[in-house]
Amino acid sequence: MRRAVPRVGLSATLGDFTAAADFLRPGRGPDVVIVEGADDAGEIRLQLRGYVARRPDEGEDPLHETAIAQHLFETLRGSDNLVFANSRAAVEHYTDRLTRMSEGLRVPNEFLPHHGNLAKDIREHVEARLKDRSTPVTAVCTSTLEMGIDIGSVDSIVQIGPPHHVAALRQRLGRSGRRGDQPAVLRMYVAEPALDGQSSPIDALRVGVFQAAAVVDLLLARWYEPPDRDNPHLSTLLQQVLSVVAQRGGARPAELFEALCGHGPFARVDRATFAALLRAMGAADLLVQDRGGLLLAGGTGDRLINHYTFYAAFRTVEEYRLIAAGRTLGTLPIDHPIAPGMLLIFSGRRWEVIAVDGRQKVIDLRPSAGGRVPPFAGGGGTVADAVRRRMLELYRTGTPPRHLDAAARALFEEGSDAYRRFLLDERPIIGIGRDTLLFPWRGDKVMGTLALALTARGLSAGLEGPALSVRGADPAELRAHLGALAATDPPSAIDLAALAGDRIVDKYDEYLSDDLATLAHAARAVDVSAAWDAIREFAAATPAGPDLVLPAPATAAGATAVLGRTPFAVVDVETTGSPPSITTASSRSQSSDSTRPATSWTAGRRWSTPAAMPGRRTRTA
Repeated sequence: MRRAVPRVGLSATLGDFTAAADFLRPGRGPDVVIVEGADDAGEIRLQLRGYVARRPDEGEDPLHETAIAQHLFETLRGSDNLVFANSRAAVEHYTDRLTRMSEGLRVPNEFLPHHGNLAKDIREHVEARLKDRSTPVTAVCTSTLEMGIDIGSVDSIVQIGPPHHVAALRQRLGRSGRRGDQPAVLRMYVAEPALDGQSSPIDALRVGVFQAAAVVDLLLARWYEPPDRDNPHLSTLLQQVLSVVAQRGGARPAELFEALCGHGPFARVDRATFAALLRAMGAADLLVQDRGGLLLAGGTGDRLINHYTFYAAFRTVEEYRLIAAGRTLGTLPIDHPIAPGMLLIFSGRRWEVIAVDGRQKVIDLRPSAGGRVPPFAGGGGTVADAVRRRMLELYRTGTPPRHLDAAARALFEEGSDAYRRFLLDERPIIGIGRDTLLFPWRGDKVMGTLALALTARGLSAGLEGPALSVRGADPAELRAHLGALAATDPPSAIDLAALAGDRIVDKYDEYLSDDLATLAHAARAVDVSAAWDAIREFAAATPAGPDLVLPAPATAAGATAVLGRTPFAVVDVETTGSPPSITTASSRSQSSDSTRPATSWTAGRRWSTPAAMPGRRTRTA
């Protein structure tokens, strides 16, 4: 366990190689040889395209998504490209639209999906197509093709939605421009909501356009997010303890500590914390200790080790295997009820659910001509301090970058006008009725810490883009709370992390004790020092005038109901022998006649539920 293993690290997005050297050789970072390549002076071509997202008519696709798909179709056909979306849902949405466009024009389909839930043979087919220069292909993908898979060079990169990480965008852009003197090409598509009298200040600020512009500015300046060196990664350490125990048929605590912490990558975990981790693993039946002191896998630990999901260090949701005509298409994370008769989109095609086997986690499908995509899991990620600071600079200057198209430029100017109209340069605070928006212009880790600090004072606070939304406190009250916090000594990160509602984030956090879960969350999500700097900076600033207070949005009671759009409830008060039930208008037909198919809504999408049959339990999405 003490054998020295040669270690080689490669990165195109590290600004501080010292941290990487310390990680490769804990305590011996100066001994690591750092080889830096010549500066990449290659040409980069950029364009940020803006769109306005308006509410679609019943049964229609959002117009901005159709416009984006049309531009992708006209621009990318005939070349090799990667289209990165911020979620699997967007991957399937756009692949479906592009496939239908190809079918409508009777031309070969060049647009294929690629994400982690597709079967291996489907992913490998897309990767092989990208390597084959004889036929053009565009892969619509998540971060699965960001790095780590050899697909050669592509002609251009597309980012749908504002990027969250500078380093991730650099990794993606690095897929383009590798052939000779070919430039790297990046196209970004950002949609902002249409504005009306009820729009939030966040919408008016056009945050997506400014975030995308800020990330690109930092990319061109070669700034990348620094590694998180304070995170002890206890979930991954737990997995590695089990791995060593399984590999060696048992291990002693001292040997494990020296291999993984003393001379390994978990150098920030001290002996006391490691001992607490071993005790927590014993309490969870992951480990047992024989009379000689040897640690062995417990019953639960043995089941974890022998399950195929053990090899991944990240959390995965419960997935169902999708089968059509005896062929496995891939897996689908299920976070909503699904039943026969429902329609979904997967692998760029539309399918109807034939049967669902909950015990074996299998869904049988057949091709369908209609349907809507299910709500896949997936998202963008946290935003760094530097990105928000650069956004603030863009708002203050009001000068749009040159790579914005006319529509994005108009959105940028709208956001700049809103910044001035809300007087945010003078007072970074907006009252909305009895609620308040605070704009610290800091990263999500600092913002989350501020929210916990306000929670400790009995306030309800949460993140809303670049702002902190505080419920039930007007600007004057919030200023008083921030002044009180600035006058006190900062609490410990552990104390604030204990206030977080859900500290089970990483894959094996559920096996940690409460104290260890709090410790891990404090390192992962709390930055007390930076948060108190922001609090004191705000408290020390003298307001240039009275705070801006906007009227609260009109309640639903004062709004005009629109058939098919406005949600309402029907209360069944008939003497049926059952307690009163509340159903949506879309499911009322089902409650009055259980043999008729009903329509229900999930995440703004309509789903069809089959007629009830004897012996079959059906559930609406």
